[in-house]
Amino acid sequence: MSFARTGIADLGDGVFRKVRRELGIIAFGANAMVLPPGTGWFRHFHDLQDELYFVHRGRAVFEVGGERFELGEGGLCHVEAHTPRWFGNAGDTDLVLLVIGAHDGYAGRDGHVVDPADEERRRAVAEGGPLPPLTAPPGRPPDRPR
Repeated sequence: MSFARTGIADLGDGVFRKVRRELGIIAFGANAMVLPPGTGWFRHFHDLQDELYFVHRGRAVFEVGGERFELGEGGLCHVEAHTPRWFGNAGDTDLVLLVIGAHDGYAGRDGHVVDPADEERRRAVAEGGPLPPLTAPPGRPPDRPR
């Protein structure tokens, strides 16, 4: 299968929601974590994999490298494998995190546009130009700008 989709609510109950398994991901680890108010996760580290934490909903408190800090919705935190880390729910609603784990480095910028005519437009956006408008209803590919 070339793609898969789901939602966190569709992954069941509990703290760990197995994104990788549900979507058939093999290139990296991916979990959603849902921590109720007033709870925290275990202080831990990894042998190999770095982790990237994304705060989807709520407010997180982290302790990493002797520093304690909070992140709100949209916040990101990267932690190298051997660095001990702890996190918990600093808010009064559920904390929802997306946690990505990987090992062996960055694969490089290997993305390609499907339509060669989009290459110049992509380059312009990368240099600060405007994104192309969505010209089709959701669920259909947008029309190409003319």
